[in-house]
Amino acid sequence: MAKKQAKMVIDRDFRISPIDKRIYGSFIEHLGRAVYEGIYQPGHPTADKNGFRQDVMGLVRDLNVPIIRYPGGNFVSNFYWEDSVGPDRPRRLELAWRSTETNEVGISEFSKWCKEVGSDVMMAVNLGTRGIADACNLLEYCNHPSGSKYSDLRISHGDRDPYNIKVWCLGNEMDGPWQTGHKTPDEYGRLAEETAKAMKVIDPTIELVSCGSSNTMMPTFPEWEATTLSHDYDYVDYISLHQYFGNRFNDSKNFLAQSMEMDRFIQTVVSTCDYVKAKKRSKKDMMLSFDEWNVWFHSDAADEDTMKNRPWQVAPHLLEDLYNFEDALLVGLMLITFMKHADRLKMACLAQLVNVIAPIMTETDGPAWRQTIYYPYLHASKYGRGIALQPVLSSTKHDTIDYTDVNDIDSVAVWNEEGEELTIFAVNRDLEDAIPLTCDVKSFEGYELVEHIVLECNDLKATNSAKGETVAPKQQTDTTVEGGMVNAMLHKASWNVIRLKKK
Repeated sequence: MAKKQAKMVIDRDFRISPIDKRIYGSFIEHLGRAVYEGIYQPGHPTADKNGFRQDVMGLVRDLNVPIIRYPGGNFVSNFYWEDSVGPDRPRRLELAWRSTETNEVGISEFSKWCKEVGSDVMMAVNLGTRGIADACNLLEYCNHPSGSKYSDLRISHGDRDPYNIKVWCLGNEMDGPWQTGHKTPDEYGRLAEETAKAMKVIDPTIELVSCGSSNTMMPTFPEWEATTLSHDYDYVDYISLHQYFGNRFNDSKNFLAQSMEMDRFIQTVVSTCDYVKAKKRSKKDMMLSFDEWNVWFHSDAADEDTMKNRPWQVAPHLLEDLYNFEDALLVGLMLITFMKHADRLKMACLAQLVNVIAPIMTETDGPAWRQTIYYPYLHASKYGRGIALQPVLSSTKHDTIDYTDVNDIDSVAVWNEEGEELTIFAVNRDLEDAIPLTCDVKSFEGYELVEHIVLECNDLKATNSAKGETVAPKQQTDTTVEGGMVNAMLHKASWNVIRLKKK
C-alpha cells in the first residue's frame, strides 16, 4: 500500500473569487429556545435592560456573524408580522412546530439585537398563508422613511429610523409538502415573480432570494429550480439551497464524505441557473444563497415526541442537537466547500445560531457555552475573508459505502491581500492515520508561519457541555515554512487552520 500523503500547490494567481463575508451568516427562527431562553431571557443574571442575554451576545460577537436570517424557516409560512410589532402582541398557535408564539420579541427587538452583535438582518416574508400585499406592507414598515401608512406605524411604535433591511427571502421551502401553503413550481414561481416586482417598486435597493429545493432528495429537484426561475429570474438576485446531514447509521467514514454531496448540489444548481440564463438570453448570473445548512439528526426522536404528545408549549426544547467531534469535522468540510464555490455562492446561513441545531447553547439558570461546531465556524469567519484560491491538491483517497474516490485531505486557501495573510484550511478525513501535507507557497515570497490551529480528539463522539470543553482548539508546534514550502502533519480526523503572514 502506498504511503498516505498530500501535496498541494497554492498560487496567488489561482483565484476562484473574492469571498462574500455573508457566507458566514447564520439563522434565528422562532423555534424552540432559539429566541426565548436563547438570545432573550429577562431575569437571567446576564440579561441587559432589554432582556437580551449578554453572555450569548458575547459569543455571537466573537463569531463576527455578518448576516442573520429571520424569523424562519417553516415558522414564516404562518407568520403574521403585525402581531410582532407595537404594544399589543397576541399569542398565536405556531403551526410549523406546534408551539405557542408569544410575540414578545418581534421585528423591532430583533433588529436592535442584530445591531448590538454587529449583524445585518436577512428577512423572510410569508408566501405560505399570505402573499404580495403583506410582503409589501412589511417592507414598507421596515424600510420606508416616513409619510406612509406602515412607515408611520413604525414611527408610532418608537422607531423613527427605518431598519433598512437589504436582503429578503421570498418564503421558505415552498417545494416541501410539510410547508404551510406548499406550492407547485409554477404556483411559487408566479407568486415569487409578482412579489419581487412589487417589492422592488417600494425599495429598488433590496436583494431578493427565491426558494430553491429543500434538499437534493426532493422528487422535484432540480426541475423546481428550472421552473421557478423561468418565472422570476429577471427579478430575483439569488436562489436558496438547504441541506442537512446526519450520521444515522453510525458510519463515520461515510458521514465525513457527505460534503461531496453538498458540492454536487451546488454544481447542479449552478448548472440549472445557467440553463435558465441561456434560455432567457440573459446577461445576469444567478447567485446562490445556501441559507440553511448544518448537521441535524441527534434530536429527531425527542422532537417528534414533543410536537406529537406535548404541543403548544412556549419555547419547548426542540432541535437541541448535542454535537460531537465528528460533527465539527463535517461542518469544517462544508465550510471548505463554500469557499471553493465563492464565485457563485454569496450567502450562507448556519442553521441555527442559539440552542436550535446551534453552535451556542444556553442553560436556563446558567451560562452560555460553545458546542464543538462553534470552532470551525469561528475560524472560517475569522480567517476566511479575502480571495478564495483553488489549490492544486494531490491526496490519497478512500471509498465509503456511498462515495468513491474520497480525498483523505480536503483543503482550500484564502488570501487576504490587503493584510498580506494566507490561511490554509484543511481536514484530514482519515480516521486512523496522520497524513503529512507538503504545500508549495512559493508565490507568497516572504510569508512566514503565524500559527497552526488544530481541532482534534481521540473520541469522535466527544461533546462539550456547560461544565467544560472536551473539544477545543490547540496549537500545533511542529509545522514549518522553509524555502516556500509548508510542511505540516495533519493528525488523524482533524480540522486544521495554518496561518501565514508576510514578514
